[in-house]
Amino acid sequence: MKLIWKIISNAISFVLFALMVFLAFVVISSKASGGDPTVMGYQFKSVLSGSMEPTFLTGSIIAIEPNKDGSKYQKGDVITFKEKDQKIITHRITGVKDTNGKVMYETKGDNNNGPDLEPVLAENVVGKYADITVPYVGYLLNYANSKAGAALLLIIPGVFLLGYSAISIFGAIRSIDGEKKDKKVEQSV
Repeated sequence: MKLIWKIISNAISFVLFALMVFLAFVVISSKASGGDPTVMGYQFKSVLSGSMEPTFLTGSIIAIEPNKDGSKYQKGDVITFKEKDQKIITHRITGVKDTNGKVMYETKGDNNNGPDLEPVLAENVVGKYADITVPYVGYLLNYANSKAGAALLLIIPGVFLLGYSAISIFGAIRSIDGEKKDKKVEQSV
């Protein structure tokens, strides 16, 4: 029974510690870069609408390969771009136009009835979808990037780890006290 409890407590500790490290990384990375977190060259974006369902669901996070070299994209690619109001959108390219040396992309959300009204200038493309989607983590990521979420998601795992440490220390002290009592009983006999 003690072995099972030890395995379970170690697993819980590992999961809480990993969660705390991951969330700390996400929050610090987001705050330091002033934008979305970047891991191994990929930017992670939260999906806020259902315009690309079923390709990826609302609340998911997607990885995009940032557009560093003015890459050319083609029909069928899923790109993330900035609109005129700096809003970030991820849609599929339905057509490519080259007008006077300026490349523009016609885009459409997979779940939308019609194409986007304005074509996307190549310089407004943030990056290309890297075929990596993690469902529902976007909700947690958005919450972690809020002030209340950052504090709460860093403090709660910390409190759990402190509580677990206190329980472990208390258990070790009880074990040592039990051994001392056993030695006193042996010495008195």
